[in-house]
Parts: sequence; C-alpha cells; structure tokens
Amino acid sequence: MPDEGIVHVVDDDEAMRESLAFLFKSAKVPVATYEAASLFLDKLPGVTGGCVVTDVRMPGMSGIDLLKRLRELNCTIPVIVITGHGDVPLAVEAMKYGASDFLEKPFDDDLILAAVRTALSDQAASQEEQALRAAIVRRLELLSARERQVLDGLVAGHPNKTIAFDLGISPRTIEIYRANVMTKMEAASLSELVRMALTAGVLGKASAKGP
Repeated sequence: MPDEGIVHVVDDDEAMRESLAFLFKSAKVPVATYEAASLFLDKLPGVTGGCVVTDVRMPGMSGIDLLKRLRELNCTIPVIVITGHGDVPLAVEAMKYGASDFLEKPFDDDLILAAVRTALSDQAASQEEQALRAAIVRRLELLSARERQVLDGLVAGHPNKTIAFDLGISPRTIEIYRANVMTKMEAASLSELVRMALTAGVLGKASAKGP
C-alpha cells in the first residue's frame, strides 16, 4: 500500500494506539503505529506521504517537539494533534508549529476519521501540485535566454509586436520563438502557457542559457 494513504499514529499510550489502529483498519484506512516520536522519525526517510496522528503530551519527545523536528526537516506531512482537556493551550501552540488540526479527548470516531481523510486528501493534492510544478520547471529549463524573454513578454500580456520592439528583433522572429516556447513547454494554448508559468512561480527569472 503506498504511503500516500497511511496514517502514522504516534502515541506512548498502548491502549490509545490499539484503539486508533482498530478504528482506522475498520474504516479501511492503512495505519502504522509508533510508541515514541523518535521511532517515527527513524522511519521518516522511507515515508513519502500520509499523515500523522500524535498525542501532544508524551515522555521524551512530545508532540510539539515532533512538529518542530518535522519543520526543521522541511517535512510537509500533515500532523493531527490529540490532546486532553487541560492541554488545549499546547494544542494551540502545535497549530503555530504547523499542525493541521487538533482534537480534544474524548473525541468522536467520525470526527477523527473526517480529520484524517481531510489531511490525506490535502496531502495528495499537495503532492500532485508539487509534481506538476517540478515538471513545469524542468520544461522552463529547456528554454534559451531569448525564449525565456519571449515567454515573459507573453505572460505579461504583450502582443508580438511589443515583444519584438522591446527585444529589438522582428515580429516574424518572435513568432518563431513563440512556437518554440509552446512546443518546449508542451502548451496547447496561450492560456495554458500562462497557467504553467504562474504555477511554477518563476516568472521574471532570467535563464542562464544562451540564445
């Protein structure tokens, strides 16, 4: 089963781990359990997605400490914090460190299942967006410096004649460069090309390649 759909339960309370594992398995949501945050971090290099459900208060490395460490590692996996009534301020602090949600004990089964499914859905969408952005950036790197200038002009909404004037070349040459840009970027229309450039978020950065 791909990591994208796995819930990683991190809790020192064995009864809570087993209860959550049973709940997720019953809902056909893959689950892995860890009795300590350090054990999850040991497995982190092999984790490619999913989400984490962790108690905010644990001996050794707490849920807050785990969030801080994930942040230091630039890990974007969603983290849902579970907390006792008296630990709500800690849960709020966890949100400041990037927790996607927190649930106060005792929580309803449907509530945590909904929170997990939302986290998994958001994570999948985020991974798809990152993959799309990476693919577009790779295409942008294929453009020459001149083709990149033409792309910037097109995305700015300038007509061919204006781009030609700004670059000191003929409109006919701009048409050739424009066709090359469309081909290399695998764009079927100008609107798609603009969306690609906006998705990549790298507009206005000059290419290091020659013309």
